[in-house]
Amino acid sequence: MHVSSGGVSPQQKIPVGPGYQLPLARQVREASGLTTLGVGLITQAAQAEAALQNGDADLVALARAFLYNPRWGWQAAAELGGTVQAMPAYWRCLPKEAQAAFGNVRIGMR
Repeated sequence: MHVSSGGVSPQQKIPVGPGYQLPLARQVREASGLTTLGVGLITQAAQAEAALQNGDADLVALARAFLYNPRWGWQAAAELGGTVQAMPAYWRCLPKEAQAAFGNVRIGMR
């Protein structure tokens, strides 16, 4: 279940800050047992991982972070020590400090 306070009316007074919707996702998750997706200014890899590890939500969704950086997922994998799959054409695009994000690949590898 995607959990959000909506924010569709200017009459709503929702305090906005990093992860501000996550408490709602946690409440729904705990009360219903449903798989929840949390949102709300999640912009950093560590912040998204903490939301999952703390049980705030089962999944997190990002919008603004991907609008700013379409390769946010690659950056997050590099920061958190994870890996992602990418087409060989992309293997050369990562900065040196993030090369491990694509796993054990080598330029020119077939």
